[in-house]
Amino acid sequence: MTQPLTPDPQLVARLRAGDRAAFETLFRSYFRRLASYALGLVGTPDAAEDVVQEVFARVWLARDRLSLPDNIGAYLYRAVRNRSLNQLRRVKMLRPLDSVLEQERADGTTADPPERAALQREMQQLVDAAVRALPPRTREVFVLSRTHGLTYPEIAAAMGISIKTVETLMGRALKALRERLRIHR
Repeated sequence: MTQPLTPDPQLVARLRAGDRAAFETLFRSYFRRLASYALGLVGTPDAAEDVVQEVFARVWLARDRLSLPDNIGAYLYRAVRNRSLNQLRRVKMLRPLDSVLEQERADGTTADPPERAALQREMQQLVDAAVRALPPRTREVFVLSRTHGLTYPEIAAAMGISIKTVETLMGRALKALRERLRIHR
């Protein structure tokens, strides 16, 4: 899990002033997280990277005109989300957010005995299926929180919803997952 995003007013001020080092710091700090998030929305690694690169390009080109908040991370997540959704509207397809989880699982390795590894794979498949069964907004809140490590205020800012709505959606996600996985205990 990644560390929660923290506001960095000095970095934002330097970026607004055209400091290339500040932009590079921002890019290096957020690119992987944003690409992973975009992957869950657009479905392919190339498209996800394109979305994130386009967002960063727009931030740099319009840095003096944008009203960037001190919490630039939440702003970037929201920009990537909006850009991804715009791209999906253009191609008229929507991929499930669980591709983020599948990619991370594919990158992992296990040193457990074969029986334990098989049991873990089976349990992970059950959890993944339960997450896929969640309604899209509920699933997105869950993935942003549990996979990307965003706080509720960061999720609210990224999705353009209230913190209370994030809390409600996360509560629904956890309840649905508990109910769905209860029969497998």
